[in-house]
Amino acid sequence: MEEKDVKEQPVQQAEKAKAKKKDNNLQKKIEELSDKLSKEHDDYLRLMAEFDTFRRRSAEEKLSLVSSAAADTIKGLLPVLDDCESALKMLEGSSDAAAREGTQLIYNKLMDYLKTRGLTVIEAKGQKFDTDYHEALTQVPAPSEDLKGTVIDVFQTGYMLNGKILRYAKVIVGA
Repeated sequence: MEEKDVKEQPVQQAEKAKAKKKDNNLQKKIEELSDKLSKEHDDYLRLMAEFDTFRRRSAEEKLSLVSSAAADTIKGLLPVLDDCESALKMLEGSSDAAAREGTQLIYNKLMDYLKTRGLTVIEAKGQKFDTDYHEALTQVPAPSEDLKGTVIDVFQTGYMLNGKILRYAKVIVGA
């Protein structure tokens, strides 16, 4: 029996070496596949992050486009508001009550609609002159000391749309 054991030992050792080599090869394959899987997972996460950024940027650009289109449309209606204001000033001294009421009604409807879209009037008359909201056309001597640096008269009404200046108020300032 000893002879058999002696003959089987090299065979067993060879099988063990083969098994160990096969095990090492399998370990290397597992590591390679694990590295490849890790790389693919990382690439996937990066791609998803890029797509999320693209989707967010596209939504912001679309919103910006709609907002600027609305601003352009409203800016185009400002001369109509100016004309209504002029007509109302002219009709103040008129005896034609129907024309005055009709013009006031049109002006109010238009203004109410534009206010629902975010338009606000920049209050200027009697306010301190502020270059963030007012554009000075000229300076006139102030009637009193406390009116220096104050808006005496408004030449053209200014407007803001959703907190941004759409048109500066053109004013006359007391000096």
